[in-house]
Amino acid sequence: MINLYDLSLPDLESLLAAWGYSRYHADRLWAYLYQRRVQSVAEMVELRPELRQKLAADTAVHPLTTQLATDSSDGFTRKFLLGLPDGQTIETVLMRFKGRATACLSTQVGCAMGCVFCATGQMGFTRHLTPGEIVTQALYIDQCLQQKGERLRNIVLMGMGEPLHNYENTMTAIDILTHPKSLAIAPKHITLSTVGIVPGILRLADEDRQIRLAVSLHGATDAERQALVPPARRWPLADLMDACRYYTQKRNRHIFFEWTLIEGKNDSTVQAHALGQLLQTVDAHVNLIPLNPTPGYGGQPTSRPSVKQFQGILTQYGLPSTVRQRRGIDIAAGCGQLKVTGLERAGVKNMTPDA
Repeated sequence: MINLYDLSLPDLESLLAAWGYSRYHADRLWAYLYQRRVQSVAEMVELRPELRQKLAADTAVHPLTTQLATDSSDGFTRKFLLGLPDGQTIETVLMRFKGRATACLSTQVGCAMGCVFCATGQMGFTRHLTPGEIVTQALYIDQCLQQKGERLRNIVLMGMGEPLHNYENTMTAIDILTHPKSLAIAPKHITLSTVGIVPGILRLADEDRQIRLAVSLHGATDAERQALVPPARRWPLADLMDACRYYTQKRNRHIFFEWTLIEGKNDSTVQAHALGQLLQTVDAHVNLIPLNPTPGYGGQPTSRPSVKQFQGILTQYGLPSTVRQRRGIDIAAGCGQLKVTGLERAGVKNMTPDA
């Protein structure tokens, strides 16, 4: 059974062409999915009856189901536990900032990367999400926003999973989300975050995509990075930096480097200088993220004075940096906190079904 949300418009045109239908019918079907937001093939009443019959027999529309939803105390963040067709669940987050709303999407159920401070990494890997399961998260968030007269304009692929580990499905989802007749998200308003999958970065550099790339670094030496990010054992810093330089030169754009500041682990002045030296030859912007604590990791966030000191050292190297705004920490919706097991610890007792 084909999930229609898994198909890009060219794929949908090919499917219908194989059944003997023209591009006109594919465009009408696409409009039902992305403009009218139907919940089933039966709602596509303006399609030819025989086409609807064929679609009902061979395809399905699989919108995500709301299991639970919760709001942060600051009112800027809403986290959703969404059900997938096979019974698995994922977490998706709506974050509001001044003048914009951002959806944080998952690309996998769990994650195989095993970053020690990340709740998703602690739960292990279950499976990849299909393109449609990524796309329908954005549709879900957009529908929530439309109820308040808003529209989704920004997406970060920073939820559960490693996007470059699920490369094909993630890129198909991006193609769908950026299509002018779907959500029409501007590519420059999509940020993909990776722990540093070198082959994926090189492949992305060679493709004509205008999305933004963020690389989770967290350590400026191999030993320090490998202690926090297990994939660094396979792709050491020298290889990662070569790939990042290739990306910035080929795509003519900078990379956001994410640095989770953990007290006593990677927040010293020595490590700040090491980071400054490491990024001297890369077109870089550093996002500093005080650790969002998780039950599976005993580290604590760096203090505000130490964050400012760390940032000041980066300035000495001419490196622009931003201290990431913290959103949804009280509902475990912050960076690295998404996890669908042990939900009682993450605040499910305060979560309610979302009507």
